[in-house]
Amino acid sequence: MEESNSVYVTQEGLKKLQEEYDYLINVRRPEIASQIAEAKADGDISENAGYDEAKNAQAFVEGRILTLKNILISAVLINSNGSKEAVGLGCKVTIRDVEVGDEETYTITGPTEVDPTNGRISDRSPIGRALMGHRAGDQVQVQAPGGMIEYAIVKIA
Repeated sequence: MEESNSVYVTQEGLKKLQEEYDYLINVRRPEIASQIAEAKADGDISENAGYDEAKNAQAFVEGRILTLKNILISAVLINSNGSKEAVGLGCKVTIRDVEVGDEETYTITGPTEVDPTNGRISDRSPIGRALMGHRAGDQVQVQAPGGMIEYAIVKIA
């Protein structure tokens, strides 16, 4: 594993982060600068709602730019073509609730790409953490708000 400040991302996730960063730098930042300039041209900025709104938007955008820059600097690509013998970053894992019998499939990602509704969970989530390093056929236990849940690992792809 890399240093603890590394941010693990898929190629697709890295592309999305880069696109958002480029959009904020090249489109959104100039738009906000223009809004600020227009609001200043209207005169007194002490009670100018347009100016206040533009400055708040600027603060948000600059914060997001800084966050994205730090993520991109720390990004480590997940090798999704690695071993499929044990659960790791980039793996697609099918699990079955041992008690209920329901099956779900998740892709294990880093925290920046989490999207549970689309089957993308973090290696740091309770389920992700429990699955890491285990093999097909293994059973793992996950502490959930309603109690302990036991899952069987059906398939790793």
